[in-house]
Amino acid sequence: MVRPDTSGEMTPLGVWPGAAYPLGATYDGAGTNFSVFSEVAERVELCLIDRAGGEHRIPLDEVDGYVWHAYLPTVAPGQRYGFRVHGPYDPARGLRCDSSKLLLDPYGKAFAGRFAADATLHTYGADTLGHTMTGVVVNPYFDWAGDRAPRRPYHETVIYEAHVKGMTMTHPAIPQRLRGTYAGIAHPAIIDHLLSLGVTAIELMPVHQFLHDRILLDRGLRNYWGYNSFGYLAPHHEYAADPRAGAAVTEFKAMVRALHSAGIEVILDVVYNHTGEGNHLGPTIGLRGIDNAAYYRLAEDDPAHYMDYTGTGNSLNVRHPHTLQLIMDSLRYWILEMHVDGFRFDLAATLARELHDVDRLSTFFDLVQQDPVVSQVKLIAEPWDVGEGGYQVGNFPGLWTEWNGKYRDTVRDYWRGRPATLGEFASRFTGSSDLYEATGRRPGASINFVTAHDGFTLRDLVSYNDKHNHANGEDNRDGEDYNRSWNCGIEGPTDDPEVCALRDRQSRNMIATLALSQGTPMLLHGDEIGRTQQGNNNAYCQDSPLSWMDWGAAQKYADLLTFTRTAFALRHAHPVFRRRRFFDGRPGELPDAAPDELPSAGDIAWFTPGGTEMTTADWNTGFARSLAVFLNGEAIAEPGPRGERVRDDSFLLCFNAHDAPLEFAVPGPEFGAHWTVALDCSTPTGRTDATYPAAATVAVPARCLLVLRRTESTPISR
Repeated sequence: MVRPDTSGEMTPLGVWPGAAYPLGATYDGAGTNFSVFSEVAERVELCLIDRAGGEHRIPLDEVDGYVWHAYLPTVAPGQRYGFRVHGPYDPARGLRCDSSKLLLDPYGKAFAGRFAADATLHTYGADTLGHTMTGVVVNPYFDWAGDRAPRRPYHETVIYEAHVKGMTMTHPAIPQRLRGTYAGIAHPAIIDHLLSLGVTAIELMPVHQFLHDRILLDRGLRNYWGYNSFGYLAPHHEYAADPRAGAAVTEFKAMVRALHSAGIEVILDVVYNHTGEGNHLGPTIGLRGIDNAAYYRLAEDDPAHYMDYTGTGNSLNVRHPHTLQLIMDSLRYWILEMHVDGFRFDLAATLARELHDVDRLSTFFDLVQQDPVVSQVKLIAEPWDVGEGGYQVGNFPGLWTEWNGKYRDTVRDYWRGRPATLGEFASRFTGSSDLYEATGRRPGASINFVTAHDGFTLRDLVSYNDKHNHANGEDNRDGEDYNRSWNCGIEGPTDDPEVCALRDRQSRNMIATLALSQGTPMLLHGDEIGRTQQGNNNAYCQDSPLSWMDWGAAQKYADLLTFTRTAFALRHAHPVFRRRRFFDGRPGELPDAAPDELPSAGDIAWFTPGGTEMTTADWNTGFARSLAVFLNGEAIAEPGPRGERVRDDSFLLCFNAHDAPLEFAVPGPEFGAHWTVALDCSTPTGRTDATYPAAATVAVPARCLLVLRRTESTPISR
């Protein structure tokens, strides 16, 4: 930190010119370089904040290409700072400089303090010193102890979407002081749980530094989800067990190191589409006061207001080179310095809006494609935003994977018995080739999910027809009205044994479908232990037990946890459920196979419950809700990682979404002589020992998935 004089005031021992890049505050072991971009500024001051909250202003006289900079040889990690930007204030022209505002560094790597819940941040001319957070100089040095990225391919990946606080707040094995923190996620109890589920990647909901909306604080609520970022290079400080300024950086790195040592990748949910400064009435904390028109999309006919493709009040201006640079520098920082393995881009369609329409050839995608660092990690798009034409599932470039909203909707509709879903369901179950194959992508491009943070949990999906969001203080107006959910006969909690049994079975059906579908599965944290939000499908502001994982429920839902582990263990054990390439339905050439080994059957076949292969008429029967699919483990054409032939067991999956039991005919001996139950969704843990000969009749209960494994084969010829 800056050396104080005898009066307690800070006295820098010299100000050197420094360098324009890298942007932000960069400690090199001897001092710190400060730099900030502003094209609109007439003058910029670096403000060093002492322990008592006092301020020492240092003019940044050096400016190169609109980057203002200086090097202070005595400033060390822990020093708090901000900027004041002097320039024009004319909102009608989109100019919002206000030197009374202590502004946060867009490249800040750590932040300290909190925002005052008053009007100061919103009022022109009101000084915000003492009312806003401050940046913190950090020490970049960390012992990674030989950390290596797992680099697991998509077809071997199982993603677990989690909230740092929500996943750890009630776990009995985690010490109280570590609950709700990065250190809590790194605790062996959490890592062991993830490994027991077969999880290979944890996708953390936003951990970039974010703020809590004043309107929520006035209602006694908080921005729990964190989709209100302003610090794109800083881990959120409230998730650090160590309260010291800047300690969140080290704690986050230690979390990544621990997860990597267990073979688990870390994916961050990132919000580069908007910031927490909101609309024209929002607080001025950083970008708005530094260079409003450069960082935000302004309404062309009224620059006093913002374009809003996100529903949050503003949209970042990805047409501006320095805004793009901020995003790209942030991504590279998290990869190179924080060792994360990928990103899920919130409302990613917004990043492609160069003019108005979503453009898959936008500059942002071009930059990602050619970047030697960012292009090498997992890139997952939430392929929609709230603007016109924003729903872009299947339309992202070849390097990207996507949250497959069509998969979610189809699986929900199928298992609640909606008509005319068979063909759509088959497409989603087999990797959604209709969405991804045309752009050269493979099944792994489909991030399959049934539930996510936004919407019902799995337990609520089978327990509620309608949302119950009254706790959010918006008279139940917020949140999605059409959830494709079914309460199984009674709304909300019930002791009715038949309803409870049906809800349990429906939960197992959807978990099994997710685990055994082609593509990349994503499980929502807590679904494996029956987490409920009491019907709240928009718990963005519920930082409370309503949203946290209730680890006390793990005993009540022990069978569901066992079932989930069994289903994903089946996926991991059998490559036929996680193929690298799409099915083609025809016999293919197999690597390292003699001609007489080539199976004459295709890699997949679809059957009616009666055992006949599906015809066009069968697919178009609107009332049909049941079918079977044969997955041929002997016909996996793609080679293994070292070019070897991949051979696996073959499986028959019998799907019955009818409200009554159905008899399924096992295919004849040409498909297999004997079959053993591998997973039975009608039983609490999925385990049974039943076996069936070829051409046998199998009774599949109402609303149930039954998985059979071929245990004795005969030559396949058709």
